[in-house]
Amino acid sequence: MTTIHLLVPDDYQSASRQIAALHQNPAFPCHALGDLSLDPEAEARLAEAQALLLIRERTVVDAALLARMPKLKLISQTGKLARNIDIAACSAAGVAVVEGSGSPHAPAELAWLLIMAARRRLAENLDSLRQGRWQGPVGSVVRDQTLGILGFGKIGKLVASYARAFDMKVLVWGSERARNEALAKGCLAAANREAFFADADVVTLHQRLVPATAGNVTRADLAAMKPNALLVNTSRAELIAPGALEAALDAGRPGFAALDVFELEPIYDTDHPLLLRPNVLCTPHLGYAEAGSYRQYLEIAYRNAIRFFDGDTSHVLNPEVLI
Repeated sequence: MTTIHLLVPDDYQSASRQIAALHQNPAFPCHALGDLSLDPEAEARLAEAQALLLIRERTVVDAALLARMPKLKLISQTGKLARNIDIAACSAAGVAVVEGSGSPHAPAELAWLLIMAARRRLAENLDSLRQGRWQGPVGSVVRDQTLGILGFGKIGKLVASYARAFDMKVLVWGSERARNEALAKGCLAAANREAFFADADVVTLHQRLVPATAGNVTRADLAAMKPNALLVNTSRAELIAPGALEAALDAGRPGFAALDVFELEPIYDTDHPLLLRPNVLCTPHLGYAEAGSYRQYLEIAYRNAIRFFDGDTSHVLNPEVLI
């Protein structure tokens, strides 16, 4: 029996080890590594891997990484193809690339959790209690406030539905398609970009990171926000222009930020500037990182890998490697 070795790199939470479907076919044993830069088994596992099952965009696949995997034949991406994969380098190395699909529910719920936690100053009050003090900073409810959603795709629409259940007004800015769909769903479409940032009590980012959106949230956008406004980013850190958020927070507009994404991940430095700011709530990129999403993402990626090695290559994104 031919054995195909599958590897899940950068599995920080060892999530793949808990998914039974990945460990039931002896012909396709699936192993996991923690942070590739730290795991002592990394080199040995990479050297024997014939397929990588990637967890979203955590692992950067470039020529340097491919050179460490002489037996690699396939990269099976969880979710859609993203910027972490240098597909030209993969093609040059003779490595096929396939993609899967995911669910918007976990990241949408995390965005809503951050909104609620930041508004009620939950982290500070928990810290206060642990330090022997009863009650810390006073928070506020979201009812009757305006939630600004930048981008109105699957995640943005879910967050809008949560907001409306909490009696928030929903204001949308984005493409013409996004604004038209927002109006059709009973939301408001901002008259212009400046009004969007100025009118919202909470702004949450839900755009995809593509060349057109990189750095598109500018210092001027943030400066238009209210002093007591909240900015939430569970999408991609690079949507915000470099340095713009820090400068805006220093200037007091917006007054608070809740972040699940960072320009360089993972963060191990406890003195990271964003972690030390009293007006920033940080979480370690938990948007999609929950049991159901891991299972859905990785089971699809696993099945796509088996499909490839069983001879069905119709889902390969770079078919030139098959010639």
